[in-house]
Amino acid sequence: MAALSWILTFTCADRVGIVAAVAGALAERDGFILDSQQYADLETGRFFMRVAFRAGGPRFPADGAALRAALAPVAGRYGFTWTLTDSSERPRMLIAVSKASHCLNDLLHRWRTGALPIDIVGVVSNHDGMRALTQWHGIPYHYLPVGADGLAAQEAALEALVGETGAEYLVLARYMRILSAGLTERLAGRCINIHHSFLPGFKGARPYHRAHERGVKLIGATAHFVTADLDEGPIIEQAVERVDHRRGVDELIRIGRDVEAQVLARAVGWVAERRVLLNGLRTVVFR
Repeated sequence: MAALSWILTFTCADRVGIVAAVAGALAERDGFILDSQQYADLETGRFFMRVAFRAGGPRFPADGAALRAALAPVAGRYGFTWTLTDSSERPRMLIAVSKASHCLNDLLHRWRTGALPIDIVGVVSNHDGMRALTQWHGIPYHYLPVGADGLAAQEAALEALVGETGAEYLVLARYMRILSAGLTERLAGRCINIHHSFLPGFKGARPYHRAHERGVKLIGATAHFVTADLDEGPIIEQAVERVDHRRGVDELIRIGRDVEAQVLARAVGWVAERRVLLNGLRTVVFR
């Protein structure tokens, strides 16, 4: 069955006429634009665009090959790095988790209720505590502990699982293992992480206890693409919640978990809808 609508995303060197060329190519073939957003980065000279459109009819057959062929001349003329995606296509995502359940539980609930346009192909963990929650949702659970063969072997099994499941993205939903530089390079732009906002101030264990001791006034979270630089990859989404001296450690932890879950869900949803484009060390997010 032909797709009803499509999403075109691209980046290229900025110049005059790009928007007109794309709109013209669609109009010439009866393409109907549903949503269009663009951004010109004047610092880098790069242009970014996301166009959602409906196709069909005698001048614009609504199949991927025909659409790509129709848009290829414009893409070639302006040097697009581009993707064309059926808007109903749900990216396949593998979720990695350790002992904390809040982000995993939130993603599973949103997925199960149709609020998150993804296909969860599995949950992988270095602990076995999330098996019941995962299997209750009918999702395969993969227990990959660090065994006698060490971290490298465990990570190799994780990477193999990404390939076996056909996962387009790996989501680290409080997965408390540092991925190697090699794996992060192979998953560049395809691995999403969430962490609390105290970094780099309170690294390591018990960050909320140390934050409480210092009297922090903001609790937050950051979702980002994973790179070899720990917790410093291109940021997708952030949020904060104001707190004061009346909040104890347990309350700070509860607030932090809520913010983490919300921020990760938004980031995953925007990536799924092809709203996030990499721009060097930053991202362009068409909300």
